[in-house]
Amino acid sequence: MTKAQFNLKKWHQFLALGFGSGLAAKAPGTFGTLAAVPLVILLLLLGNNYLLLFAVSGSLLGIYVCGKTAHDIGEHDHRAIVWDEVVGYAITMLWAPLHWQTILLGFVLFRLFDIVKPWPISVLDRHVHGGLGIMLDDIAAGVAACLTLQLLLPFLALG
Repeated sequence: MTKAQFNLKKWHQFLALGFGSGLAAKAPGTFGTLAAVPLVILLLLLGNNYLLLFAVSGSLLGIYVCGKTAHDIGEHDHRAIVWDEVVGYAITMLWAPLHWQTILLGFVLFRLFDIVKPWPISVLDRHVHGGLGIMLDDIAAGVAACLTLQLLLPFLALG
């Protein structure tokens, strides 16, 4: 297999690669999620509506940028394509209070659902292709992590 050739000067590849974080030699999905943390914190500081707007628009934009980048390099869902992790983490943090515990727990929950891919996330990952397929399993992982985080909030000492 040849090494994929990315060009961060192309705006769609810059976004698809999570501002370059997807080029990490190991665990690019984790680095993509880490790149999302400051963005999510900023959006939570502005208000949850901004995070929701980003999650929706980022999902729609992601279908294009991830699909176009995959097409450019000739490989579906290359591990360096991590915009889906950025959006998935944003979805995870919807309606969560801004606190170091929620930031950390949301991170761990999202990575867990993204890596393990329980049903129905695994079905989406296997059967939906193109830009939509790249995005959809991480959107589902973000929704699952968001719901789990919301269920765990009463048990956190956020005071």
